[in-house]
Amino acid sequence: MPPGPKAPRPPLGSKRPSNSTSSEGAGVEDDSDAPKAKLKPFFWDKVLANPDHSMVWHQIKSGSFQFNEEMIETLFGYAPDKNKNEHKKESSSHDPPPQYIQILDPKKAQNLSILLRALNVTIEEVCDALCEGNELPVELLQNLLRMAPTEDEELKLRLYSGEIAQLGPAERFLKALVDIPFAFKRLEALLFMCTLQEEVATTKESFETLEVACKELRNSRLFLKLLEAVLKTGNRMNNGTFRGGAQAFKLDTLLKLSDVKGLDGKTTLLHFVVQEIIRSEGVRAARAGRESSSISNVSIKTDDLLEEISPDTEDNYSSLGLQVVSQLSSELENVKRAAVVDADNLTGSVAKLRQSFINAEIDTMSLLEEEKRIVALVKNTGDYFHGNAGKDEGLRLFIVVRDFLIILDKSDAWEILVPVQMTRVNRKRLLISWVCLLVVSAFLRESWGSARKLPNCDHT
Repeated sequence: MPPGPKAPRPPLGSKRPSNSTSSEGAGVEDDSDAPKAKLKPFFWDKVLANPDHSMVWHQIKSGSFQFNEEMIETLFGYAPDKNKNEHKKESSSHDPPPQYIQILDPKKAQNLSILLRALNVTIEEVCDALCEGNELPVELLQNLLRMAPTEDEELKLRLYSGEIAQLGPAERFLKALVDIPFAFKRLEALLFMCTLQEEVATTKESFETLEVACKELRNSRLFLKLLEAVLKTGNRMNNGTFRGGAQAFKLDTLLKLSDVKGLDGKTTLLHFVVQEIIRSEGVRAARAGRESSSISNVSIKTDDLLEEISPDTEDNYSSLGLQVVSQLSSELENVKRAAVVDADNLTGSVAKLRQSFINAEIDTMSLLEEEKRIVALVKNTGDYFHGNAGKDEGLRLFIVVRDFLIILDKSDAWEILVPVQMTRVNRKRLLISWVCLLVVSAFLRESWGSARKLPNCDHT
């Protein structure tokens, strides 16, 4: 019996029955109606299958591949709550900063806040240091003085009576600072104390450099030889003119030696002078070597100069002289150091120190005189109440009165005289009025008693 015609292939994408209980094949949907856990999305580009020609996807069978449904849910399960919480945390981390009351210039406030965080100092530490004279970092002192509030800003800070927490970090810091009497004067004093030792050491070092430079310049034999060569050469060149016959010249002339050029356009007067000094020093070194004597002012050994060198040639003289002359720069090393000393800054530092000590001495004498006067006044006040007790009680009188006022303020002794609903301030006012009334009553009683003692006058 001939075989019948083949059944037509089902159209692509039609559902096929499957006995798989775990999953469908790749690209084939499962016909199970059971709800499935939501997984993370997998983003890809879908391709439209063409039924007109064979494609690789046509070869995929429903049961050729199976995966573990439980494992895929564990690994790629969708957790919306976690992502939501993370999003909330992320969004909360980007919340706008709290709005503070702004008093200072914004840039100044920002720089001051950064400085305080960088140096890790608190308001309490700075205020205690200002009140007690303790040391603070020099960088902090310098920047605080540089960022000092203007008069308008300082006035606003002093008059601010709101919540301190509503001020920014910089405003809170300066608010506490301006409440200290002469706060920025104290900062200047602390900065002076911190930099005093360093400034004195630097000044002393500059003085030592200048002292050594003066000795080197006055006692340098090579420098004297250079001056002699320049003087004689200059007089020879100026012979017959009003510039000739000089016995001395300003050292500024040395800077002009390289400006005077010879006929060849290359050799300068400086070259000529140095060559002549080299030749002269070479002859001197050779002569000293022949006499087997050391060169007292030249820091080279004669044996080294004459080793394998014949002392009779001009080249040998030049070689010896060059070794000597080349030491001029190292011989005047401290002169070069002295040249970079800032004279204005040096004298200014000394003058500033001197003026500071003069002012300190004047203030100290004034404070000593004021101290004597106030101590005597306090003692007289104590004697006014206690009589001549014979010993100085210091400020104990004020301490006793203060403690009494505290006790009086907290006492309920006046409750019988003052209504309960009255505030403490009103109680104080009533107390003062009551005391004044007692004083006036006593005065009237005394006046009335005095009047009764007067003789009666009969009126007819």
